[in-house]
Amino acid sequence: MDPMYAEGELLTIHNAFHQGQYQKVIDFDTSSLSAENALPARVLQLRAQIASGQAEEVLADIEGEDDVPDLAAVKALALYSAGDSDTAVSEVEELAVASPENMTVQVLGGTVLQAAGKSEEALALLTKHSGSLEAVALIVQIHLQQNRTDLALKEVQAARKWAQDSLLVNIAESWVGLGLGGERYQQAFYEFEEMPVCQAVAEIHLGRLPEAEAALQKVMQENPSDIQAISNSIVLYVLSAKDPSELVESLRSKCPEHQFLKDLEEKSALFEQAAAKYSAKAAA
Repeated sequence: MDPMYAEGELLTIHNAFHQGQYQKVIDFDTSSLSAENALPARVLQLRAQIASGQAEEVLADIEGEDDVPDLAAVKALALYSAGDSDTAVSEVEELAVASPENMTVQVLGGTVLQAAGKSEEALALLTKHSGSLEAVALIVQIHLQQNRTDLALKEVQAARKWAQDSLLVNIAESWVGLGLGGERYQQAFYEFEEMPVCQAVAEIHLGRLPEAEAALQKVMQENPSDIQAISNSIVLYVLSAKDPSELVESLRSKCPEHQFLKDLEEKSALFEQAAAKYSAKAAA
């Protein structure tokens, strides 16, 4: 069972992480935690650093600790975020064979594999979980990226039966709501009350662009390296007919393997191919 489930002593730091309060997670006092929860708490803090654009610092911090599967998984995630995707994927694939039942390996390994475009491998690893809400949430994200809202909703409904009113299940349900649209946009907005980046995404779906911009700017004022705030600000700038070039470069410097950058590169290449065909006809 997930040590962060229900009323576990990691509940506060766990919730802060998933609400995007990364500095709070980094600063969290872990001295009073039980020995069994010291490592999960450290993993959350390292992940918060990676999400804050500090992948290189994390790699330096855990150097020489590859013998611990949880930290080896953190290393793979940091490597991917730092731009070394090939090594990251290779290490995750090795961990998936050596430690497939480790929850950190499942979640962080699944994150790396999905980011690398290996969705089926990611799902194969994640479905090995035994009561991990993070694994459930990531499975939901993958299904949504596959445009399989039906499977995402089914996953949430199944988790609701045993996780009840868990924060992560509520968040995952709101992600599905954004995919379904309609009145669910407003419902998601309220659910994301303590999550300014997610709430900004809901604002964008609701067409409230100035409100979304205000929320994202506040996040980036507090943490200029917040990767999710930067990537969503790029989308907002495009929708607002503003130049996102500076934000794109900021994202590229902090997380060169971010999925948004991959999608942007792919779409730009397709556009150039299409434009070249018309240019050739015009020249003829």
